[in-house]
Formats: sequence, C-alpha cells, structure tokens
Amino acid sequence: MEEKVRVVVDAMGGDNAPGEIIKGAVQAVNGRENICVILTGYQDVIEKELAKYTYPKDRIEIVPTTMVIETAEPPVAAIRSKKDSSIVAGLTMVRRGEADAFVSAGSSGAVLVGGQAIVGRIKGIERPALAPLIPTKDGVALLIDCGANVDARASHLVQFARMGSIYMENVVGIPKPRVGIVNIGAEEEKGNALVKETFPLLKQCPDMNFIGSVEARDIPAGACDVIVCEAFVGNVILKLYEGVGATLIGKIKGSMMQSLKTKIGALLVKGALKDTLKSFDATEYGGAPLLGLKGLVVKTHGSSKAKEVEHSIYQCVQFKEQRINEKILEHIRTEDKQQEN
Repeated sequence: MEEKVRVVVDAMGGDNAPGEIIKGAVQAVNGRENICVILTGYQDVIEKELAKYTYPKDRIEIVPTTMVIETAEPPVAAIRSKKDSSIVAGLTMVRRGEADAFVSAGSSGAVLVGGQAIVGRIKGIERPALAPLIPTKDGVALLIDCGANVDARASHLVQFARMGSIYMENVVGIPKPRVGIVNIGAEEEKGNALVKETFPLLKQCPDMNFIGSVEARDIPAGACDVIVCEAFVGNVILKLYEGVGATLIGKIKGSMMQSLKTKIGALLVKGALKDTLKSFDATEYGGAPLLGLKGLVVKTHGSSKAKEVEHSIYQCVQFKEQRINEKILEHIRTEDKQQEN
C-alpha cells in the first residue's frame, strides 16, 4: 500500500481564507489518493466550508485552534503569545512528527520565525532559505533566498546554492543544475562585498555546477537553474517578476479584445497563447519551501487561491517522496568530513 503523506494546511491564513484554502485542500485529496490533509483553524468555520464539497472524509481532519496570527502582527511576539494559533499548531505537528509538511498563505514573518523556532534547523545548516520556483523561457528556476535572510554571509549563500541544487535535481528533475549568483555584471570582479566574497567559494565547490554571475535581465531567459542571492535582492527580483508578468498578461489580453480583427486573431492563437501564459502563471508551481529545516514548511502567496494551495500540497508530496531533507543532511555530513580531512 502506498504511504500517505500528511500535510497540515493553515485554513485561516491568507487574503482568501478560509474559502480558497479549504477548496484547494479538497482538490488535492480528490486529485491524489496518497494525501491526507489536516486543517488548522476555527472548527466551525472549517466545517461550514467543508460541507460544500464531496471528498473522502477519512483523508481530511480538523485540528481546532482558537487564535489567528494576523499579517500586521510582530512575528516573534505573535509566535510566543499565540500558542493556539493555526500557524503554531501546524508547525508544532511537523516538529512532533505528526505531519510531514505544513503549508500556509498567512503571515510570512510568523511562518519564517515559527519555522526556525518551532520546527528547527537541520544540524549544520546555518540559515534556512525561502526558495520559490519562478518561470523561465525553458521551464523554471529556483530563486534562493527570497525572504528569510536579508543580512546573509558568504557561507550562507554557499549553503543556499547546495540546497537549491539538491532540490532542483531531485524535485524538478534537472541533472547537474546550473548555479548562478545574482550580480550586476558577468565579470568575476564585479558586485558588492558579499558577492565578491561568495563567488570564489562557489567556484571551489566540486560537487556544484557553478556557471558564475547572472544578471537579472538574463533570469527570464533561463540563464541558470538555481539563482543564488541574499533575501533583499531575491525578494525584489520576485516581486518585480510577478508585477511585470501580471502586467504583460493583462496588456496582452486587453489588446486582443480591442477590435473585431484582434478578436478573430485571438481565436486563431487562443490555444498556443493559453499554453504560453499558463507557463508564466506562478500558481502552477505551488509555494516556496523553507529549505534547511528539520521538517518541510511551505509558504504560499498571501493572495493564493485554490489552485496554488492544491499545487503546494502536491509539492509537499514530492518533497517527501524524494527525501529532500535527508539528502540535504547527507550532503552536510559529507561536506563536514571533507573539511576534517
């Protein structure tokens, strides 16, 4: 019998909670038989939403909580004071081994702080990193870090690169993924102090396919598979990426509806255009895993709808099946032995 993956979903987190969150959870269990979902949050609210759907009752359960951490709350204080919140309850289940993963569209700060404080880091990992997949001309690339470590050190970026390589090779299926560090030019001597210090360290990693610097303009063209940077730069790239993508899609759709001629043209290219736009839809790729923790924590967009929640849950299944955390730990141990010798 196929082992079931238990995913805790924060039913109260995000702009579209609880409706879209619960809808996505139902779609996930209806879509695959090896998934069990645990919804944390207000029991009466969750039960009311679940009553709208048909699903296998033995594969969705509720863990009731009495509190919700709001986006504007200070993360550290919220994690400490709201022990019975949907976020803390979910993270605690992962720490205790009662669930394989936790997914939330709620407070980013609370998820990041709680992930480290409650779930904890893998031994040897200096800092966990938030790593979303972003669309490129040739497929997807992993952007690491995009929100967890604004003030990172060179050793952190090297670990980000290693974790990102493991993820892309085992989850996305890219052999020897190309690793690039975000820079303002292709030359090795360019960049700020952090990039200049990190570059030679990445060059010295024999187990990594490091290709050098990558400029932001080359990322959409698929210049590399793992995009390494500290969180300030990564978050700016991610937000600009999302904004430009949404604007272009809106402009293209608008221009297609301007006249009878453009509407006819739109009908002729509808299939190809739909496939192209779909490939640049962030919801197709799930959320951003917080790599480097003892258990899997996935942060989805605050504006996530059902499809993104569904895909985030599928992402957790693949993460578990490919033993990503075990492989990161094995890699760290191998690296430590090499340094000792």
